[in-house]
Amino acid sequence: MTGTNEALIVVAHPDDETLWAGGTIIDNPSWSWTIVALCRRDDPDRAPRFARVLDQLGATGAMGDLDDGPDQAPLSGDHVVAAVADLLPARAWARVLTHSPFGEYTRHRRHEEVSRAVVSLWRRGTITAGEIFLFAYEDGGRTYLPRAVERADQVTALDDNTFSRKYGLITNTYGFAPDSWEARATPRTEAFWRFESATGYDAWLRSEEVLQGRDNR
Repeated sequence: MTGTNEALIVVAHPDDETLWAGGTIIDNPSWSWTIVALCRRDDPDRAPRFARVLDQLGATGAMGDLDDGPDQAPLSGDHVVAAVADLLPARAWARVLTHSPFGEYTRHRRHEEVSRAVVSLWRRGTITAGEIFLFAYEDGGRTYLPRAVERADQVTALDDNTFSRKYGLITNTYGFAPDSWEARATPRTEAFWRFESATGYDAWLRSEEVLQGRDNR
């Protein structure tokens, strides 16, 4: 496997890595984790909290400063690709984890844009990885909090200890109140779509576009 035990997580925001894959990180301490967040580098609250989360997870990482305004103005694909590429260490990875091109809930455009940028870099070989894992969650069009997609390739129910540590990162380290959306949405089950080739990804994408009744915006 390429880059044995070297794992990269690329997310839009600091806290996404914990929400969607925190249990996976906690349960695999022998992996060498690098976490890249594309937004909030200059946020005086979130940036130092991200640094503390990295320390508690035993991970290294970096932050970017993509626009993260409430209007979610679309960013060009080239702009997001360049932002991701600028933050990546020059190494090969056993696996890369990132957002789904459909996001994890309805709807945050930056999640979708980051996903497409990571896959684009993987296609062109800028990101060398044995396999790509995409977060697999959905919220029924905002009818419930995000939950794991049961038909995803990898679905793992977290044990009580792992979930407690993950939840503590969200509430204690990131500082979200227990009644916040983030705390209430923290999944007890983590799920991923897994791909070893762009061909497999493309086939999955076409099928998911049909199932979700939307294009890959």
